[in-house]
Amino acid sequence: MQATATVLVYSDDANTREQVRLATGRRPAPDVPLVEFVECATPAAVLTELDRGGIDVCVLDGEAVPMGGMGLCRQIKDEIFNAPPVLLLMGRPQDAWLATWSRAEAAVTLPVEPVEFANALASLLRRKALAGA
Repeated sequence: MQATATVLVYSDDANTREQVRLATGRRPAPDVPLVEFVECATPAAVLTELDRGGIDVCVLDGEAVPMGGMGLCRQIKDEIFNAPPVLLLMGRPQDAWLATWSRAEAAVTLPVEPVEFANALASLLRRKALAGA
């Protein structure tokens, strides 16, 4: 198992980014690596970080302004070769179809529910590790 996983968190709301960090803790599950966070408050910052490489999973806020995470996810999947898996934060469970449209690998609703979020993130980290093996 790799020593750490890098998780990019995009939201214009510092509280949402904090909810993600707190729900994850140092490691979302015992069988996945420790997590390091890269926080981004703008779509441009997200694209810059993805261009640098080294991101294992993206957590995108679907309610972010000026560009929501769903549209940003679709852009990432269209424009970035081997884009990392995306966990989308949705405002309502009824928006699950939009998460599918955006090509996100997983989605959870806001506010962040720690157990649900940690399980979803750990699942994506496991898949990423299997794909890299």
